[in-house]
Formats: sequence, structure tokens, C-alpha cells
Amino acid sequence: MLTAEQRDFADEVRAVAADRLVPLAEAGKPGAVNRELIKAMGELGLLARLFPGVESGRPSRDAAALDLCLLREALATQCTEAETALALQGLGTYPIIQSGLDSQVARWVPAVAAGDAVAAFALTEPEAGSDAAALRLTAARDGEGWRLSGEKIWISNAPEADFYTVFARTSDAGARGVSAFVVPGDRSGLSGEHLDMVSSHPIGRLVFDGVPVHRDELLGEENKGFRVAMRTLDLFRPSVGAFAVGMAQAALDAAVSHAGSRIAFGGPLKDQQTVSHTLAEMATRTEAARLLVYSAAQAYDSGEAHIAGRSAMAKLFATETAQFVVDAAVQIHGARALRRGHLLEHLYREVRAPRIYEGASEIQRTIIARELYRQA
Repeated sequence: MLTAEQRDFADEVRAVAADRLVPLAEAGKPGAVNRELIKAMGELGLLARLFPGVESGRPSRDAAALDLCLLREALATQCTEAETALALQGLGTYPIIQSGLDSQVARWVPAVAAGDAVAAFALTEPEAGSDAAALRLTAARDGEGWRLSGEKIWISNAPEADFYTVFARTSDAGARGVSAFVVPGDRSGLSGEHLDMVSSHPIGRLVFDGVPVHRDELLGEENKGFRVAMRTLDLFRPSVGAFAVGMAQAALDAAVSHAGSRIAFGGPLKDQQTVSHTLAEMATRTEAARLLVYSAAQAYDSGEAHIAGRSAMAKLFATETAQFVVDAAVQIHGARALRRGHLLEHLYREVRAPRIYEGASEIQRTIIARELYRQA
């Protein structure tokens, strides 16, 4: 399915992640934005791969979903911190790429690609998680602009981001009454706090106390911001699956190595049928998830119809598979895998969140079913 060039690219990313990014990730402070890591990814050209054409000054409005998946999978096998930092840069910036004014693109996208600006995607609220259309953050008219009032929560990179893609209510028409804005992180009235989470990457809460936003900070059209959010999530859902596949592959590799070297009951663990069959199941599910992710990404890049269902399938199957594979790898390793600092202890913490964010597994099943009825 992949070309030789794509396979070589993935190998290069894995190599540079192991050599250059892992030390920077390990030196970072858990729960805080690792700007040194982000800057290094900019210098290595990894962030620019998110935005084709940015180096020439004219970033393309067309996303390359398969490239994004290859990047995320390759990084995840070596360094989940680098993978997540890269993904968050893309998630917070793609609404600008896809729907922003030329002036918005020029201000923010080159800085993100260079690793000089930190982006964030601010959709979720205390009472609007999976039901994103129920958000309550209000954008009240104020002359030619608006003032934002309310709260966002579980926002990655908050409250340290340099800018936020913010979704706010501009009318009472449900999903048709949401608008998208790009809000600089130093804007008056905007404050926030870190949240202490299991995952090591920064997650926080944002409070908007009459935050002023200008007409030229609106993304796309007024009251059509929900579409901006969904277009971004349709792109990123397969790549969340790619992140999960990368973690599953890392866990599988560790389990295969351990089963071949660990002696128990007079021989290596791999000679125990229950272990070898578990490894076979782990490998089969991982490869199936990988192919589903690549298929969804290629469908997105080809402009095929019903991409929402394809993206949902990829995220659902890959994240559920990764949870199974990491858990099985922990079981094969035994207690040593739960010792702090062990690769599997790290993956065990990291693998849980992707089944929730950017649409929980239950929401993905709803999307898939809805697409089935639509096609019927």
C-alpha cells in the first residue's frame, strides 16, 4: 500500500525521533509545553510536513492525511511526547489552513511550522464534550467584533499556547449557531490553569471573561464554525488511529523481544502456546488497524465520499486495538511492565486517552451507523 519513498520517510522519522527527539522529551517537564522539543521538530522539518507548501510561503489548503498518519505512527513507535506535540500543532492550526484568511495563515502557519508558535484546539467545555454542538461559550456582538465569555476544559496545550482555535456560540441555532475564531493566547480577559492528568502532555482549562475578538479573527463564515471543527476532526481521526497503531507496534515489539528472552518453565516464554497465540492476535489486530488507517487516509486524500464514516472506523478500531495490544504486552511482561519508567508503563498511561478525545469510541460508532443509514 505504501510506496518505497513513503516507507523510507517513515524509517527516517523513526531514526531521527530515537536520536534527536527522545532526549529532548525526557528532559521536558511533564504536564508542560516542551518548547525545546517543538522547536527541534521545526528545525528538522517535521512540522513543515504538516503544511505542504509552507516553506515556499504558500501553504496548500489541501491536507495530506496519509503523510500525517505516517508521521504520527512513526513518531509514536519511538517517542509519544514528540508525536503528541506534533499532532497538537496540526490540530490547532488546520482550521486556519482550511478556513482562515490569507492574513491569518501568514501570521500563524509559518511560525507553527518553524516551531516558534504553539497552537491549541479549544472545542470541549464542561457541559459539551461528546455533544460538541451543545457548547455554551458565547460570542456576543461588540461593534465590528465579538466578546467571548465562558469556559473551555480538557484543552491540550492550555493555558500555554500562543493561539487557540476557539469555537463559540453566536446564535441559538444548535450546531448552526457556532462560529470559529483564532484567539491569541495573550489576549486580555483570557486566563487558565493546568490540570493534573494521567497523560504527560499539557492539558488545561481556559476562562474567557469578555475576551475581545476582531472581525478578521473569525475563521470562515459566521455561524458555520461547527463545519470548521468537523472538517478538522475528519482529517485528524485517522491520524489518531495512526498514533494508536504506533503505540501498538511499540508494545508488540517489546512483547516479542521479552517472550523470546524470558525463560520460564524450562524454556522461553514464546514456546508457551498461550503466549505465542496472544502475540499472533496482537500482530494481526495491529496490522488490520494499520491498513484501515491507511485506507481512510487515502480516501480523504482522494476526496472520496462518506469520509466521516471511514475516519470514524479508523479511529475506533485502531484505538481499541492499541488498548488491547498494550494491555496484552503488560500481561506478558508481568509486574516489571508496571514499574515506573518502563516503556509499557508509559504506553499503558498514554493509550487510554485516544479512546476518548476527538470523539469517544461510542461517538465513532454513532457516526458509522449514521453513515450506514445515509448511504442506505
